[in-house]
Amino acid sequence: MMVVMDNVVEEIKVWFRFTPREGWLPQDTEGLWATKVGDDTASVRNAPFLQDGVAEGDVVRYRTDSDGLHWAVGRVSSSGNCTIRVLPEPAGPLGRSAQAVHRHFSEFGLGGEVFSADFPMVALTAPAGADFAGIKALLTRGRDEGWWHYEVGCGTDAWWKA
Repeated sequence: MMVVMDNVVEEIKVWFRFTPREGWLPQDTEGLWATKVGDDTASVRNAPFLQDGVAEGDVVRYRTDSDGLHWAVGRVSSSGNCTIRVLPEPAGPLGRSAQAVHRHFSEFGLGGEVFSADFPMVALTAPAGADFAGIKALLTRGRDEGWWHYEVGCGTDAWWKA
């Protein structure tokens, strides 16, 4: 009798190391969940809060250290997705509400997550093919009207041209 097993998807955490920015969060590493796609490559599965130049769905190469930690050494391929970080302005009309930020972007179908209740930064993934021009217009409007501050952690050519 032959037993066929389903393919096992191996989830790992890939760590990124960077220089902390002055006046920003003090961390110098960030771990992102990823799915192994090769012996030393994995596809990122969440939006980064701190690491620039990578987005959900990108494939990264990593090296595993003697402690078993997987450290990113470079991006292999881009998913076409973009990472946008939005921090609600506490004194603005949204207060510190990450939910209000999500509501504003719901029309674009963006996924994302919140850093913490104490620091309600929202990391959004704008998928390839999304309405980048509309998203950029909303980001600018929100900034100009005092709703939030934002930054683009990873933008594609299509993002910058929109």
